[in-house]
Amino acid sequence: MVGIIKQTWHPNAYLKSIRNVRSGLSARTKLLVLLDREALSAVKLAQTSRLNYNVVIYHLRLLKCEGTVERRGSRRYIWLATGLGQKRLG
Repeated sequence: MVGIIKQTWHPNAYLKSIRNVRSGLSARTKLLVLLDREALSAVKLAQTSRLNYNVVIYHLRLLKCEGTVERRGSRRYIWLATGLGQKRLG
């Protein structure tokens, strides 16, 4: 019998405004976990998460619209988690 492994997503990876598909949830979870640790640039997020830069920018903009992350600085933007949204249990 094949066991079913339940994937756990970051609570803030779920978005209200769009359909939440597995690949999007996975990408946003990777980004949010990294941003929970420290503020990073989009380039550094792409390198660390091993996601394409365009994918990182797309999901950061979605998260920004939800108020989950914010962008600071000028021209070499730094992204950071706002602390808004659902919290992890435990």
